[in-house]
Amino acid sequence: MSTTHTSHTGSAKQHWAEGLTVFAAVILMLSGILDIFRGIMGIAEDDVFVTTRSYVFEFDLTGWGWIHLALGVVAVLVSLGLFRGAMWARVAGVAIAALIVIANFLSLPYYPVWSVVTIAFAGFVIWGLCVSRSDTASLR
Repeated sequence: MSTTHTSHTGSAKQHWAEGLTVFAAVILMLSGILDIFRGIMGIAEDDVFVTTRSYVFEFDLTGWGWIHLALGVVAVLVSLGLFRGAMWARVAGVAIAALIVIANFLSLPYYPVWSVVTIAFAGFVIWGLCVSRSDTASLR
């Protein structure tokens, strides 16, 4: 009877891990799409963003647009790998989410609300990918 209970618990843990990975994939895809839109806005029209004076990290908004566009495209591609359950995508997902956090922190004065929301999304991705394990041996 305890063997059945152990395998049922292992199965529940496996479902929990798969659920967190799918959660992280969906949030990373959403974050990537938002970054793509933000990149397009920065490239197309610089006047969409608020310009601040005397900010320590002053950058050209068109340059930031290209950075966000590239991060967004890579994030969407990595999220597709997460849906397939690839281990490389888990590692790359944490790395790209960390880069998204850094990029959005540096561009905080240009679009503060959007940056905070994207940082929160990236934090959820990092949490979801680091908390869950996809292999069944470590779940038991």
